[in-house]
Amino acid sequence: MGKRTKLEKFAENLQLPNVFENFEFKLPALYKSLGEKVDFKGTWKSAYFQNAKPLVIELACGRGEYSCALAARYPEKNFIGIDIKGARIWEGAKKAMDKQLHNVCFVRSRIELLAAFFSPSEVDELWITFPDPFLKKSRSNKRLTSSPFLDLYTSYLKPSALLHLKTDDDTLYQFSLETISSHPGFKILLHHHDIYQSELPGIEDMDIRTYYEKKHLLAGKSIKYIRFQFCG
Repeated sequence: MGKRTKLEKFAENLQLPNVFENFEFKLPALYKSLGEKVDFKGTWKSAYFQNAKPLVIELACGRGEYSCALAARYPEKNFIGIDIKGARIWEGAKKAMDKQLHNVCFVRSRIELLAAFFSPSEVDELWITFPDPFLKKSRSNKRLTSSPFLDLYTSYLKPSALLHLKTDDDTLYQFSLETISSHPGFKILLHHHDIYQSELPGIEDMDIRTYYEKKHLLAGKSIKYIRFQFCG
């Protein structure tokens, strides 16, 4: 079969065993298919992954490059990639299946709904990789490091959980430093405005580069990184 269209990918997502989808923002439920509702809230490790390994989620995972690469690198952890774009989810899910990565799955959902799918202290670590910077000031609350989103993360992160942000955008980077520093639930552990400028101690997994990160680097942009911690 040749290159699939978006509609074909959407249809195939319903059949993939490692994809779960929310179809209606006002109805926070996940489905394996249009007729099969699932509820793993509080039981992702035991019921889906069938182990007790740490759970790591990636927000705005796109094509799943980071989720899949981390899953391959850390078989002792479970990974869930989250994105609203069904065609991108399909790319990550197919890649995981092709590589037989059984410790990663994907959820197609708005990030605002995740408290309905994860219980308090269920998530051990969180990655935010190249999210939309929403550069208009009127849309700054849509940034994934804005105070409303930081508040949401506290509802399912484990105390002392680590969070990671990678971005090419200067505005989002400076905004994130300010919002994280001023939020009582988080503290910044490490940050740098150009992670490939030199070898930096204490920054792991930076060699994993997404499709968009490679484009940013080719365009001469520097990649920024913030590691922060939930203090709950």
